[in-house]
Amino acid sequence: SLQAGLAVLLKAERLFHSSYHSQAVHIRPICRVTRRFAKLPCGGFTVAASLSLVQDASCLAVSWELRQTLTVVFDTFSSGQGKKDWSLFKMFSRTLTDACPLASQSKVYVDISPKNKEKELLEVTPPPASVYEAIVQGDKRTYAVYDLLSPSLFNTSRSLNVQLKWKRPQDSSELPTPILHAQRYVSGYGLQTGEISTLIYNTHPYRAFPVILLETVPWYLRLYVHTLTIITKGKENKPS
Repeated sequence: SLQAGLAVLLKAERLFHSSYHSQAVHIRPICRVTRRFAKLPCGGFTVAASLSLVQDASCLAVSWELRQTLTVVFDTFSSGQGKKDWSLFKMFSRTLTDACPLASQSKVYVDISPKNKEKELLEVTPPPASVYEAIVQGDKRTYAVYDLLSPSLFNTSRSLNVQLKWKRPQDSSELPTPILHAQRYVSGYGLQTGEISTLIYNTHPYRAFPVILLETVPWYLRLYVHTLTIITKGKENKPS
């Protein structure tokens, strides 16, 4: 249902008006977790039961995991005339009012990792109830966490509109480039000279990262696999 939970943000005219969007369905086999009961003596005559979850090491019992993902990129920096402020309402024209009644987990994560001294300039509202830290591409990242299943989240307001504001005006300079980023462009014309070029950059001084490249091909291009060329550090790598 699109009437509750995170699904209320799936407003078609806003999603398709974004700079990039991608929908995917992932299906994979996973080893099934089995439940084991153990009887424990208590007081010489009373028996208590203990429940534990055990991963099947031999993986004889297999379950199938279904995962649906939606990736959307909004260029709020350009559309906001160089301002870095954003909010859920500005991007989706909607706010969150409650959690999905069938969900066991429903959380919103906002990356609030500071750059140099930016921590004192950022203001996230409403203040998060908890903060989560993780290592991403060798960098420490900090996330504000909003748990939609928490009863206290909607006590003060009937809706959740996460906003990130800057406490003082910022210059209109370009945003910092991520360590791992990519560029793509179409050149040439027709089936004879038309081509797609994808450039992947890793600016980390010493660390290498595994990369899985998924190309979304325009409908008007016909690709020939035998023309694939991979160049790394100026040398051509023959695809296997």
